[in-house]
Order: sequence, then C-alpha cells, then structure tokens
Amino acid sequence: MKLYFNQLQNHLRDTLAPVYFVSGDEPFQLDQAAGMIRKAAQAQGYSDRQVYHVDRSFDWSQLNMAGDSMSLFAERKIIELRLPSGKPGDAGSKALQSYCEQLSEDNLLLVIAGKLEGSQSKSKWYRALDNVGVMLAIWPVDYKELPGWLEKRMRLRNMQPDNEALAILAEQVEGNLLAADQEIEKLHMLHGDGPISAEQMLDVVANSARFDAFALVDMALSGDAKRVSRILHGLKAEGEEILHILGALLYQLRLVEKIAFEVSQGQSIQQALQKQRIWDRRKNVLIKAVPRYSLKRWQTFLLMAQRIERMSKGRAMGKPWDELLQLTLRIAGVALFPLSAEQIAIR
Repeated sequence: MKLYFNQLQNHLRDTLAPVYFVSGDEPFQLDQAAGMIRKAAQAQGYSDRQVYHVDRSFDWSQLNMAGDSMSLFAERKIIELRLPSGKPGDAGSKALQSYCEQLSEDNLLLVIAGKLEGSQSKSKWYRALDNVGVMLAIWPVDYKELPGWLEKRMRLRNMQPDNEALAILAEQVEGNLLAADQEIEKLHMLHGDGPISAEQMLDVVANSARFDAFALVDMALSGDAKRVSRILHGLKAEGEEILHILGALLYQLRLVEKIAFEVSQGQSIQQALQKQRIWDRRKNVLIKAVPRYSLKRWQTFLLMAQRIERMSKGRAMGKPWDELLQLTLRIAGVALFPLSAEQIAIR
C-alpha cells in the first residue's frame, strides 16, 4: 500500500502494518516519518529496537535471523534497516522477499532508504514489501508549497507568522527543511508563542550565529579551508550539537553526490542542477564544488560523514570532532592526512 507523508499520521492512529518502507532524498521529513512510525510502534508494545546499517559488507542473513529470533528484552521489536543506496542487490532482494513470506506479529520491519529509481518499483523485492506493508515515498517540498509548510511547523509551536515573515524565512532556507526547522526553533526561543512579524524574522535571520552549521558546509564546498577550520572550532566552542552539523553536511553531500552522478552519466552540470531543482542562489556554490572531485570521491565523502555520524551516536570508534574537521577540510581541498586503507577501498 502506498501512502504520502501527509497521510501517515492518520494511518498510524488506526493500524500498524508489519512492514514500512520509507524512501526519499529529503532527510528532514524522512527522519520525521521514521520517528512517527517508531513512536506508534512503541505505543503498541514494540519496545525493543535492532538497527542494521547496510553497506557493501552487510550480511543479509542477519535480517532473517532477526526476524526469527525472540527479543531478549521485549515480546515485540522493531527491526530497522538503513539502506542509503535504495539498492539491496541480489542477496538483499532474496532476503527481503524471504522475510515477507515469514512475517511475525512480534516484529515490525522499518526500512529507511534513499531515493529510488523508477525501475526499482518493479523489482521483486519492492513488490514483496508492497504486498505486505506500507510504501512511503518522501518528496522535497516545492518552492511554492514551502511557505505553507513553514507556517504549519511554526503553528505546531503556537507561533503565528505573517505572510511576509514566511516569505523571508522561505528565501533564507532555500528548501532545506532541516535548516528551516532550526531557524523556527531559534525564533521560538527568542519570541515564544504568538505573532511573528517580518521585522522579528529579519532580526533573527540577520543575527544567526556567526558560526553556523550551514555556513560551514558552504565554506567547505566553496574551497575556503581557513574559514572551515574557524567556523568548526567556533561551533564546537559554542556547544553546538555535532549531530546538527552532520545533518547539514549529509544533506548537502547527498545532493552533491546525485548531481555528480548525473554529470557522470553525460548530463551537463546545469541540466543536473535543474533536475535536482536547485535554487538559483545555490547554483554557484555547487557549480564550483561538483567538478572538484570525481563521483567516487564524493561517494567516499558521504560514507565518511555517515561513519562520523555513527561515531557521534556511540556506534563506531573514533573522535567525531577531529574526523569532522579532517573531512570538511578535505572537501575544501586540503588533506591533513592521506586516506586510510579503508577509505581507499571505498574509492
């Protein structure tokens, strides 16, 4: 069964499917949808959660073992499968089909994937999931719809923005919903509930933290290594959550990787930017950044950022702030250290 994001909340009030497949390239709503599903499942007794990150070395037999085994901590569990590429491969296809043939009412499978290609919706594994569960595709919010989206997010915090304030914020965030939600949170901390005027919005936008996570990413993409180092140290000194910075970085790296892929397939960079619906103000940064490295190198950067995210959550060994500095400087064109054997293998 296929659902849209705006239908999910009502669906979860009524019932829970045994399988949810959430895919797309808009990370904020992707995370929101997954969070809503987890919350609904936990409310119905799925109090254990097992998370699997699919990469080239992933053993797909773990999925069926997780489905067959009883939880040590609860009668019901969520099996969460992170599939960034949206491509499970032959082994993954067989494992997903097998899982769907042996569903257990004690398990809920949540698959979180990147944007799918059109042909994937005709694959056997996709049809198997569709037959037993809910398929939720997350689409970017169109520019014309963005002020309405922003208004809804602000009203959830009991804020009442005027139309000009919404237009200013829409221009500032340029379609980046993660940035939008962070700006709304800043507004609420400063002004609380009630009306928000254009003047108040301009004041917050003009006085955004000097060392902003999105400015850091822009400087890395622009090749300004000195400002990358200064901004990152400033963010750390100000107590900024590293996961917020990584959210901004992962958002842009996924976008750059898609553009680099289109260019590698013979499209011009302008065509690739048009296909990804890049706002005019963002085009100059990306036009300079994308040709700096090959598609494989951008994919390596994305995998490195995902590993740093796991470090930040305690799921991998390492010093996330140090690794983040090295990665952002490398994106900017400065390599403090040579690539490791693992990173070279990824390339």
